[in-house]
Amino acid sequence: MNHVKEDLGVPAPKAGHKRVVVIGGGFGGIRLVQALRKLPLQVVMLDKNNYHKFQPLLYQVATAGLEPNTIASPLRKLSRNSANYHFRLTEVEQILPDQYRLRTDNGTIRYDYLVIATGAKDNFFGQKDLEANTFALKEIPGALDIRTTILQNFEKAMLAGDDAELQRLMDYVVVGGGPTGVEVAGALSELRDYILPKDYPELNFREMDIYLVEANDRLLKSMSEKSSLHALEALGKMGVKVILNDRVKSYDGRVLTLGDGRQIDTCTVIWAAGVTPALIPGLKPQSFEQGNRIRVDAFNRVVGEEDIFAIGDVATMQGEKLPKGHPMLAPVAMQQGVHLGRNFRRLVQGEPLKPFKYWDKGTMSTIGRHRAVADLPFMHLSGWPAWAAWLLIHLFFLIGFRNKLLVVLGWTWSYFTYQGALRLLVRPKAKEETKAAALLEV
Repeated sequence: MNHVKEDLGVPAPKAGHKRVVVIGGGFGGIRLVQALRKLPLQVVMLDKNNYHKFQPLLYQVATAGLEPNTIASPLRKLSRNSANYHFRLTEVEQILPDQYRLRTDNGTIRYDYLVIATGAKDNFFGQKDLEANTFALKEIPGALDIRTTILQNFEKAMLAGDDAELQRLMDYVVVGGGPTGVEVAGALSELRDYILPKDYPELNFREMDIYLVEANDRLLKSMSEKSSLHALEALGKMGVKVILNDRVKSYDGRVLTLGDGRQIDTCTVIWAAGVTPALIPGLKPQSFEQGNRIRVDAFNRVVGEEDIFAIGDVATMQGEKLPKGHPMLAPVAMQQGVHLGRNFRRLVQGEPLKPFKYWDKGTMSTIGRHRAVADLPFMHLSGWPAWAAWLLIHLFFLIGFRNKLLVVLGWTWSYFTYQGALRLLVRPKAKEETKAAALLEV
């Protein structure tokens, strides 16, 4: 008979210490844990993966630009020298606020303070066919699925029996014209122009079409019109076929149908059209705002709760200048994680909490080699300067010296040789099988 350990095997806190449970090892969660490191608190992090992923570079894993271990860092390394930090690989199924407990797939755990930092997940807007047949880009296994599928498509294209099947294998559709969609479309274009022709010289890559579908009237809707126009022009020069003001109506795995009736034959559709908060059942209905984000006060405390906090994409803190809350961006989560850590220090010391204020340092998106856009507080950048700034900033926020070094080496090698990561078919499985592989060994 199996016996579940009490509190997931986490020892009781030291005398006088309270337990802070953090759900989620994303940008907000890891910044919070680092800020709590030296406080008289027991910190327990729960996550369904044993690693933190640097999500802004996932698209480079998907398009064979980087290996997955270069953008992942083990969560157990966050505070190896701290006896007060514990990590458990588990998925939280329900919050039980009245009992100050969490129910997970491995048992329950008690908390004194709870921090929800679960981030966001893909939003398919209720379209089951899109959820089942497209490739999402929110997790490392999903990025590896995309990379494996791309390589398998071209191996199959070498043996295609008719032109229709050949075209279906070689054409790609990216849905969503935000930063992720623009970056993926640009990376696919560079694969087509610089790398794949060397690997498959028998194929005519002038016949490879890349489509980017956006429901709004411009790309990069959250950025300035200058950035949107520059991205549109750059992608056009790179041979990407951009479709604006149209939505995907359906996709059966072979034919994608748009709202205006147009159809595109393709085996591969990459979904980057929107996200929704990754919620956990248990909170009161009044704790949620329109759009299903958790309502928090100026201190990131969940409305209606005294000892539960939420940070990052899952939370919304409204103000006069932000009627829809803060944007769902990594800098918001990181700043909230650091600030909440400081407020926990004040809480421990019996001092009043201070309200959170977001410092908007700007938004940027890369399009391809020497092509990027950046909306900074006092200027707009595009082209090579924006591309260089994008590289430096993403390198700065990577976790761990090893990862920074590997990414620099990978980027340098790619820049001078026009070659990315090793394009090995090491996961030749169907999409449904690989989706279950959520544990990355790093």
